[in-house]
Amino acid sequence: MSSRKTIPARNGRERNGKERILDAAEQRFARHGFYGVSLREITQAARVDVALVGYHFGGKRELFTAVFERRAARLNRERLELLEAVRRAALPGAPSLEAIVNAFTQPLLERAARGGAGWKSYFALIAYVDNSPEFGPMMTRHFDPLVGRFIAVLREALPRCPPREIYWGYQFLTGALTLTFAGNGRIDELSGGLCRAADLDSVHERLAPYVAAGLRALCARAQPAARPGKRLERRSQPRR
Repeated sequence: MSSRKTIPARNGRERNGKERILDAAEQRFARHGFYGVSLREITQAARVDVALVGYHFGGKRELFTAVFERRAARLNRERLELLEAVRRAALPGAPSLEAIVNAFTQPLLERAARGGAGWKSYFALIAYVDNSPEFGPMMTRHFDPLVGRFIAVLREALPRCPPREIYWGYQFLTGALTLTFAGNGRIDELSGGLCRAADLDSVHERLAPYVAAGLRALCARAQPAARPGKRLERRSQPRR
């Protein structure tokens, strides 16, 4: 008899089991955080044996990382494609700030609004990770290359703006996104129902103009008064 260890076949049933683990973990990590849920609770929800977590992922922390990574590459690809598209469309000038911000945020808001329960859980998980000193480096590892490209395009659109102000503007944008995806419903209470945290279409309509105006204000306060006819932001139309 052979002494070799038998490796379970990677059939469709096992792949489905792996996806069920990821789905169940995503939902529960988003709701309760990393320490608020056990592997047994996740595997019970996924209707699989707890040993499958070790087989597919290794442990709870590795499962958490796999959940975070699963959708990150897809989001980054979509956002980069949109960003490059608006940049090319504006050549030989630079795109408007609103177009740049929309390219950065639209895939997130669209997925959160119409992507299903899994995407809602994922964005709540991002809000959790982004606010966690322990897990925050995951944001750096998976999203910083895209963020660097986004900031580079903002600097093309605002060539006379001190880089410091653009980085502050980005910080405020990510704060707005984090609060949006946290979905705590506070705006519902404050506005007496006039605004709803779940109304992501309204967020999309307002976020880019809000951020663009803020960036322009930050840049203007850091510069001497512009002479008549001069603008800090490059026009998106070709030069004549």
